[in-house]
Amino acid sequence: MDNLNELSSSLSFASSSYISNGSSSHNVFASASSEPGQNLDNLSLSKLSSNLEKLLIDAEFADYTDAEIVVEGVPVGVHRCILASRSQFFHELLRKGNPDSVKEGKPRYLMSDLVPYGKVGREAFDVVLNYLYTGTGKLKASPPEISTCVDENCAHDACPPAINYAVELMYASATFQMKELVLLVQRRLLNFVEKALAEDVIPILVVAYHCQLSHLLSHCIQRSAKSNLDDVALEKALPYEVSKEIKLFRQKSQQEDDESNMMGETVQVQDKRVGRIHKALDSDDVELVKLLLNESDITLDDAYALHYVVAYCDPKVVKEVLGLNLANINLQNSRGHTVLHVAARRKEPSVIVALLDRGASAVETTIDGQTAVAICRRLTRPKDYHENTKQGQESNKDRICIDVLERVMRRNSISGNISMATELVADDLHAKLDYFENRVAFARLLFPAEARLAMEMADAHSTSMYIATGLSRSRGSNGNLREVDLNETPSVRTKRLQARLQALIKTVEKGRQYFPHCSEVLNKFLDDEIDMPDAYVLEKGTTEEQLKKKMRFMELKEEVQKAFSKDMAENNRSGLSSSSSSSSSPKEAVTFKGRKRF
Repeated sequence: MDNLNELSSSLSFASSSYISNGSSSHNVFASASSEPGQNLDNLSLSKLSSNLEKLLIDAEFADYTDAEIVVEGVPVGVHRCILASRSQFFHELLRKGNPDSVKEGKPRYLMSDLVPYGKVGREAFDVVLNYLYTGTGKLKASPPEISTCVDENCAHDACPPAINYAVELMYASATFQMKELVLLVQRRLLNFVEKALAEDVIPILVVAYHCQLSHLLSHCIQRSAKSNLDDVALEKALPYEVSKEIKLFRQKSQQEDDESNMMGETVQVQDKRVGRIHKALDSDDVELVKLLLNESDITLDDAYALHYVVAYCDPKVVKEVLGLNLANINLQNSRGHTVLHVAARRKEPSVIVALLDRGASAVETTIDGQTAVAICRRLTRPKDYHENTKQGQESNKDRICIDVLERVMRRNSISGNISMATELVADDLHAKLDYFENRVAFARLLFPAEARLAMEMADAHSTSMYIATGLSRSRGSNGNLREVDLNETPSVRTKRLQARLQALIKTVEKGRQYFPHCSEVLNKFLDDEIDMPDAYVLEKGTTEEQLKKKMRFMELKEEVQKAFSKDMAENNRSGLSSSSSSSSSPKEAVTFKGRKRF
């Protein structure tokens, strides 16, 4: 313990030397004293800095850490003596110890507990650690996978990922009481405030409030007050005290004359009615919304209700409000944003697809010329866009939103090629049900997120009971399509099965429309076996036959995954999304017992 204190003291002295000899954010070793002894000291400190940095670089091969901090679920090894010497926060924290969370003799701390108001990701924490260990007064270069967006036309000087990365650094540096780093990051955030869009200033304003950065907070409040952000957006995103201060700032800057006072009374009455509609939407009460519309002359468009529900409410409520057919789907609000633009900022795939299904235009632009897909791309980090692209894994929402919007932008017209035949003989009906049930089930197996979204848009959950139970097992309400319910007349049974078939067909149609790449992969997968329904009943036959079927199933899955990975690599090289190339040449017709397959 004495050795630990001695090392901590020497490191503390070294770090104080860095600060005292440094200037601004420049490397303290850039300017050396003319005295030989001072030059020697600087060289010694530089060497010590490099040696300490090696502890981070070589941690994978030689772990000398004595504590762990869990960041985004991943434990990061740290050296207590270094943290304690460089940060008063860690000095006090580590002195108390953490007896309730010890793994193999190492105390463990959660980043979410250390930084209660904000988020600090793994990459940002690594940069902060490097700053702590080296003490050079300089930050490492920003990791592009989290500090840039996937919009190729963006300069990345004020896009949301760049801002959010700096915000993470601020939460960490302010919490860990690293004054010199706080000043460095604050300058970066101040530079963002004037360049960024008004809505992208909100995270800066929030971190300034929580970290008590009065100069940055005042600057952000003035920018937000002068912006065209409405009061509702500010109230939803900001602490009450901050949104109140912005309102007061706006009131003081407004010209108060007789005409504006008269108009103000009318506006206040309308605002109250609009507020009631918004509160009803917050409560998911669409029936109350209809009553409020009937009792006043306010319309959904007057209240910008679609914009509101898309931004703040549950996706199910969005579908219910769209189902009223009382609002203009392409209406622009006072900021020039359509409902789809608002949905693009939220990045919820089911909401975006619901709007597109109702006729929302993907080519409309904001006042500054951004389409919905451009908004999505500017909000998305490369790390998130390229995450989880393998079949059988959940695709991330960022990628799905971008891919769907890009596909709609590229598509001139896609007409439904699926025949909605209502007159089907019994055997034909059963065969089609067999096929479409298996196809949707395999889609859920290989592309769970995309399949679930297609089913939601087709309202197929209630009619496709089979999907929840396994491949080729559930064949009707009693487990077999050909079983007969004696209490059900043949005509009623046929109608029920036809309704079920139509829901499955609609699901496949939605899949082809919005996820053509996934549909193409499924075509390849199902083409491998002619008698697909029998071939994939894995529980049928002898033990040896079952084993062969399972082995073949895994081989097929592996083959499809390889093909998918190859397509992904090609598309990434071309700079397009995962489905751009496949959407341009989908397989139009594949026969299945003489019928079209989709």
